[in-house]
Amino acid sequence: MKIAMWSGPRNLSTALMYSFASRADCAATDEPFYAAYLAATGIDHPMRDAVIASQPTDPARVAAFLTGPNPDGKPHWYQKHMTLHLIPTFDRGFLKKLTNAFLIRHPAQVIASYARKREAPMLADLGVVQQAELFDLVADLTGTAPPVISAEAIRADPRAALTRLCAALDLPFDPAMLSWPAGPKPQDGVWAPHWYGAVHRSTGFEPPEGALPDLPAAFRRLADQAMPHYDRLAALAL
Repeated sequence: MKIAMWSGPRNLSTALMYSFASRADCAATDEPFYAAYLAATGIDHPMRDAVIASQPTDPARVAAFLTGPNPDGKPHWYQKHMTLHLIPTFDRGFLKKLTNAFLIRHPAQVIASYARKREAPMLADLGVVQQAELFDLVADLTGTAPPVISAEAIRADPRAALTRLCAALDLPFDPAMLSWPAGPKPQDGVWAPHWYGAVHRSTGFEPPEGALPDLPAAFRRLADQAMPHYDRLAALAL
């Protein structure tokens, strides 16, 4: 099975990748379209040159890799994706060959986390609009609505949430998914030193976050723009 998990940044996505990579039967790949996205858009991100040098920039080559043999002969392959990386000019037909799923997080939490790493995020940076559009596309391509899981549900009860997610993917739950060793991981992208400090200190999912952050006015407006797209997927969450 090739599991393509689509989220925006700061969505618990790296921790969930570590969770799946902790399974003995599962390989993992970190944001394979990142270099192609940066090269195609010209957008400036931290460590841009290093990211572009580390991965193929041809989206067709990336898609061929993702639909090819699983790494190390593993039965399952977890692919961590950012929705904003799959820009509209990239062919998306390869999605039919993957088992797609969606990881969501409340926009206020995403914005607060993202702003600590990159100033003044815009709506396009959050990936939530692209996430809703991609959800519809996958449903149309496959004839089935893909599963949606929330970061909040995972943090509230990792075992229960991951059991539901695995069941939706037709994959047995493995208790190994509940923990991992601290520090960098072999599957980390080269951008890990900038973005993954907190998750590298972790050995499992953090506890629930509590109340939503009190955002500045500009960020509240950004959250308001994102909420209709988030709410539509949240209503479908496992």
